[in-house]
Formats: sequence, C-alpha cells, structure tokens
Amino acid sequence: MSCDSVMGELNPCISFVLQGGTISTSCCNGVTMLNNQAQTSAQRRSVCRCIKYDINGVPFSPKQLDNALNIPSKCGVDLPYRISPATNCDSVN
Repeated sequence: MSCDSVMGELNPCISFVLQGGTISTSCCNGVTMLNNQAQTSAQRRSVCRCIKYDINGVPFSPKQLDNALNIPSKCGVDLPYRISPATNCDSVN
C-alpha cells in the first residue's frame, strides 16, 4: 500500500480534522477500507507510517490532532495504533 493510496482514502477526513463537527461517511468508509486492507503487521506498520508522516508534515493545532485521534472511534473502527505524531509505528502488530 503506497502512501498516496493511504492518503487518498483518508482525504475525505481532512475537513473533520481541521474543523470538527460531523464526520463524513466517505471518511469512515476510507478508514474502514484501510483497516480491512491492512491484514499483516507489515501492512499496518506501513499505513501507520504514512499517516504519521503526513501528520508530522502539517502544523496541526492540539484540537485538530485530537480530531484526528478520534476518527477511528467515531467511525466504529478499532485500529491497533493511535493516530498521533507520538505513535511508534515499529511497535504496531
């Protein structure tokens, strides 16, 4: 899974990260699809690294980072890692 495809699936989540409010169905669909596609530990680590790389590349406010962190739970998806700049993707199983 390339970072371009990962971020393409998560692109609909950007407005929620930036503004909060109601999370879109297309955002949740993307999160669910990525979670379903990342079947191995290596794939999950790869997705984690892509997300972390993008998060670290943008000066998000603490509220916006909190919005990003809450996406999986708002979409009913149980990720094996947190969406955070502090996440150690190498420890993802």
